[in-house]
Amino acid sequence: MFVIITYDINEERVNKVRKILKRYFVWVQNSVFEGEISIGKLEKCKKELQLVIVPEEDSIYFYIIENKNNYAKSILGLEKNMDSYIY
Repeated sequence: MFVIITYDINEERVNKVRKILKRYFVWVQNSVFEGEISIGKLEKCKKELQLVIVPEEDSIYFYIIENKNNYAKSILGLEKNMDSYIY
C-alpha cells in the first residue's frame, strides 16, 4: 500500500518523530512523508510513534492508498528532497 503521512508535533518531539518516519518513508515536505509500506511495517511504525508523541498535544495523519494504480501526484514548483535535513 502507499501511505502519505502528515503531522503536527510539538517542537520538543518533532525530531524523534522524523527519525522514526525516515526509517519507513521518504520525507517530501516539512511535515509530510510518503511511501510504499506493508501493513505489518506500518503497524510497527505506529507503535514506535506512540511511544514518542503526547496524544493530547500531537497529531499524525495517515492517508492510506490501497491501490497504487489509483494514485496520482502532481507538484507545483520545486520538488524537494528533505532527506539531507535530518539530523
